[in-house]
Amino acid sequence: MERIKTGFIIVITCIITFLTNCAFAEESTLSALITPQNVEFEKCTKQYNLPPEKLYYLTAGAINANRFEIEELQSKTGYILFRAVGKEFLASVVKLSTQKSMLKITPTDGNYYFAPGIVSNTFKYIDLNLAAPLTQVKPTSN
Repeated sequence: MERIKTGFIIVITCIITFLTNCAFAEESTLSALITPQNVEFEKCTKQYNLPPEKLYYLTAGAINANRFEIEELQSKTGYILFRAVGKEFLASVVKLSTQKSMLKITPTDGNYYFAPGIVSNTFKYIDLNLAAPLTQVKPTSN
């Protein structure tokens, strides 16, 4: 009986330790996304197997979904100027081929000290919605 109690206590201690470490890891990951730090330029660019028009609209949707403030949209040249956490960013869609394009999200002041979640959350939104079809929204008549 004593062995069972000891074994039970050891198992419970291991489970509590494991859960505490998981919670700490999740908290530190979140902190790393929202804490301003120097971000490498390579982390601000990503290539997609998408036509540039679709990537442009997905980028606009991602910026809007993240509740960043869009200041200017220029669909012909493929850029979006937006503000996040008091800092201005430029999202540029570059056509690499008919079915391949690249997205660059860079700070307009050239200072790469910002929260990396701004860029990574935009990329995550696009990754999650790659398969979504583009639909035209028709204005309602009053």
